[in-house]
Amino acid sequence: MNPAIADLRLEYSRASLTETDTDPDAIRQFANWFEEARKAEVPEANAMNVSTVDANGRPSSRILLIKDFGPEGFTWFTNYHSRKGHDLDANHYAALLFFWIPLERQVRIEGRVERVPAAESEAYFNSRPVGSRLGAIASNQSEAIADRAALEKQYEQAQQQYGDQPKRPEHWGGYRLVPDAMEFWQGRPSRLHDRIQYLKQADGSWLRRRLQP
Repeated sequence: MNPAIADLRLEYSRASLTETDTDPDAIRQFANWFEEARKAEVPEANAMNVSTVDANGRPSSRILLIKDFGPEGFTWFTNYHSRKGHDLDANHYAALLFFWIPLERQVRIEGRVERVPAAESEAYFNSRPVGSRLGAIASNQSEAIADRAALEKQYEQAQQQYGDQPKRPEHWGGYRLVPDAMEFWQGRPSRLHDRIQYLKQADGSWLRRRLQP
């Protein structure tokens, strides 16, 4: 064991989290924490880890930016032909993780993933900067390529073809995770962290319970 790594640790002591501190609704509780992260100017507060599992049970994770959330779920946009897209075609369940280090907080979210309506993907795609739209067209995400020069050539070709009016490709769009389990974690001293879990009930309400750290 490498002591230089094994001895790395922080003592969390900023805040606590009790059952009475949390909203009965998990989405509202997330909205409260997300707003606190924004006000605290947490870098990339909208960044989340998205974990998927392929048809063979092999997991993979990556950082993406959330673009919307609400009672209907948590939404992001990507290439449907990417590795995560293939994973979600085979296994419709995924997990999200937000980690806000300055606040010593994390949120875990699990549930079924569905594609958003094409009109919603179209509206968001057209709101993006032109360069980002061209990049989405030019890149065959997750596919191997010879070198950086080849990637830039694909971008130049897309730019020449579409100019400043690039159209959304059919293989690009949104996903929405509809949560059935969420957990709010607040770091505490001596690793006795606060963990409040929400489980979606058949009537649409949320069951709250404390988990041991």
